[in-house]
Amino acid sequence: MGDNNQVEDNGGFLWGLLGFCIPIVGLVLFLIWKDQKPLTAKAAGIGALVSVIISIIFYVIYFVLIAGAAAAGAM
Repeated sequence: MGDNNQVEDNGGFLWGLLGFCIPIVGLVLFLIWKDQKPLTAKAAGIGALVSVIISIIFYVIYFVLIAGAAAAGAM
């Protein structure tokens, strides 16, 4: 009679922050919650995706700077 099986899905910022800080957790949460809690899953997934993209950008900039320094030192 009083069965209320509704799950709260507010897409909280903290789930996105968790996904950003620990991307693998954000990916796992996204995959687990994509059907039951789509807004929360999206927040965790976007946090993980943003973290990975920023990491890739920093690695590219780092290697460009290292290659530039190595080329300048070889002259």
